[in-house]
Amino acid sequence: MIKLCLLSDLSEGASKGFDVDGRKLFAVMKYGKITLYENHCPHLGIQLEWMPDQFLDRDKSLIQCAMHGALFRIEDGLCISGPCIDRSLVSVSFELREQAIWLTD
Repeated sequence: MIKLCLLSDLSEGASKGFDVDGRKLFAVMKYGKITLYENHCPHLGIQLEWMPDQFLDRDKSLIQCAMHGALFRIEDGLCISGPCIDRSLVSVSFELREQAIWLTD
């Protein structure tokens, strides 16, 4: 397993990107729940963030693609608006241990 970050590094309503041996990932914490996805838009295959660690829309309620504005639900990665509607981000398995997020896959 690979330690991604401490839980204290990811605050409520925030997102954080990771590069694990060239594999781009990001985590979001919303309502105390953490989700982890591959940083890869299903439409163009590009990275999603506007700036480092900025994966969310203005209201911090959805994940937003910087290139074309597609919107994805945080809880399951489903695209609800944009050119990749009804497609999903790829979720990534992780564990919470020792007050940290650990990559398991």
